Amino acid sequence: MTQTLGSIHGFAARALLAYAVVLGIWGTYKYFRNHELGGGFRASFLIMAVLTAVQGLLGLAAFVLGGRPSVLLHIVYGIFAVLFLPGAYLYAQNGPRRREAVILAGAAWIVSIAFLRGINTA
Repeated sequence: MTQTLGSIHGFAARALLAYAVVLGIWGTYKYFRNHELGGGFRASFLIMAVLTAVQGLLGLAAFVLGGRPSVLLHIVYGIFAVLFLPGAYLYAQNGPRRREAVILAGAAWIVSIAFLRGINTA
């Protein structure tokens, strides 16, 4: 069971990394084109936040069942991502829409780095 959860956790991490990079590219494009972010981007960002929390629960379940990352810093990257995404979303809601684009695009890039570091420390 632990190995299955670990495999799902690893696959989901790579999928979330790709998802974060796509959102980073999309948000950066919108920012440099001086376009406001639409509802599709915001919804996609919130989906990433929810999937990151689900990913964290999978990791927690694997940890409880005896699976351990090779470096405990792996857990810190996961906790950071779970807390950072909703925080960035809420922070971006106050202010001009162009500011929202740079904050959410930047958050997608930052969390993609956290996902990559988490994958490397698994």
